[in-house]
Amino acid sequence: MSVTAAHPSSEYDVVIVGGGHNALVAAAYLGRAGKRVVVLERNDHVGGAAVSEEPWPGVAARLSRYSYLVSLLPQQIIDDLDLRLDLRRRRYASYTPDPADPSRGILIDHADALATAESFRRTIGDVAEAERFAALSDRMLPLAAALFPTMTSPLRREDAVRSEIPDQSLWHALTARPLGELLRESLGSDLTRGIALTDGLIGTFASADDPSLRQNRCFLYHVIGGGTGDWDVPVGGMGSVSGALEHAARAAGALLRTQAEVAAVTPDGTVTLADGEELHGRLVLSGVGRAVLRRLLDAGANGAGTVEHDRAEGAQVKVNMLLSRLPRLRDESVAPEAAFAGTFHINESYSQLEAAHAAALAGRVPDPLPAEIYCHSLTDPSILGEELQRSGAQTLTLFGLQVPHRLLEGGDRDAHRAELLSAAQRSLDSVLAEPIADCLFEAPDGTPCIEARTTADLEASLGMTAGDIFHGPLDWPWADADEPLDTPAQRWGVATENERVLLCGSGARRGGAVSGIGGHNAAMAALELLGS
Repeated sequence: MSVTAAHPSSEYDVVIVGGGHNALVAAAYLGRAGKRVVVLERNDHVGGAAVSEEPWPGVAARLSRYSYLVSLLPQQIIDDLDLRLDLRRRRYASYTPDPADPSRGILIDHADALATAESFRRTIGDVAEAERFAALSDRMLPLAAALFPTMTSPLRREDAVRSEIPDQSLWHALTARPLGELLRESLGSDLTRGIALTDGLIGTFASADDPSLRQNRCFLYHVIGGGTGDWDVPVGGMGSVSGALEHAARAAGALLRTQAEVAAVTPDGTVTLADGEELHGRLVLSGVGRAVLRRLLDAGANGAGTVEHDRAEGAQVKVNMLLSRLPRLRDESVAPEAAFAGTFHINESYSQLEAAHAAALAGRVPDPLPAEIYCHSLTDPSILGEELQRSGAQTLTLFGLQVPHRLLEGGDRDAHRAELLSAAQRSLDSVLAEPIADCLFEAPDGTPCIEARTTADLEASLGMTAGDIFHGPLDWPWADADEPLDTPAQRWGVATENERVLLCGSGARRGGAVSGIGGHNAAMAALELLGS
């Protein structure tokens, strides 16, 4: 798509590299402050991973092919930028069939505590486990309420944040001890421990007892969203989020340039496009991954531009499906419309997640593949055309865990994609009363509507090194006692080694997920540096 320049120039206050949702947030804030801003995106559309697409020609189903739920987007950003969004809360938190006997499962229903307790009793034989599970969730609420509002403020020191957390033992359990210890102490069932552990493994390759605590940081981000930890469905798909942000950025006067691939960046603010065009900014904001930024800076320093990533690695496979109808469950006590409306956990017991990690470490695709599914169209049918809606068609999104990018390095990526898709289907079929293949909608050309998107696909289509959805390891959302906070970029958690280059994407200190936090914080730091 071509873009007509609102103010064509080579000189800007801020040049933003990458056009993901965080870049759009930053552009909107800076444009509203009267700054001259340009966003440079190599693809033919902005929005990055937060877009909606029609994967199957001739089928009116607009899916969120990559990112798919919203939790960490602060209401403050929605209000500041006048975003028109409809984020719907789901009644059902999750359904988890027992891998040993899928004719029974745990359905957590926000609207019916008694039915929830009964599903615990029927599945694991212990109604008290429902109380323990609820108690663990409730224990997180004061932490979330205290921590989430700090995400759009300058970084605070760890001791200052810790002092406002009423449950100091929980703080210690989350920040100083591997997550597995807390889960084993709090819950008595392998199945419920697994349900909780999944929040620490989204896009993160780790065991429950990993001493790096990367699983703890991922878990923390998943339980603090909105101050409640709830994950909502964006009406219209994830494209409605990026679309609202694009509108806000354009309305603020920002110039959005697509098909503008950046080849090099210099510390003094010069950005060179692949065709040789140069743009100059008083500041450069990076919405690309840390590894990509290092390559661009190396190229700007007359290097080869081939600096390799050091720690970035995605660990997921995403399977998108369109069904002619929801499949039947082996558990006849639960309606498919309830089971798939929340998060449907497949082979995600604690022991299975640990075994899957061990298998991947040994170089094998886990079997069974731990995965979770949800059905967007049950909450928001608008992503389907009217004819599909009338026919009873539904979407399914499957997110497979513990499949690190290293499993496909040096191999045939098409074969690896097919292997992961097969593993995902086998895992899902193990808890269904019929093969998922029997429920797949067929495109006009007769092909089934199912696709797998691997870490390699993320790298190729969106420039996410090794398919790492977080642009690098997640950080604690506070500053260490001895961490320098002398500059605006340091205080807002968006600093790089170059004073005029700031992080504004998921690689920022409090980046990760569809939140806009990285973009907001980079804009706040930029405004301080620009003397707004």
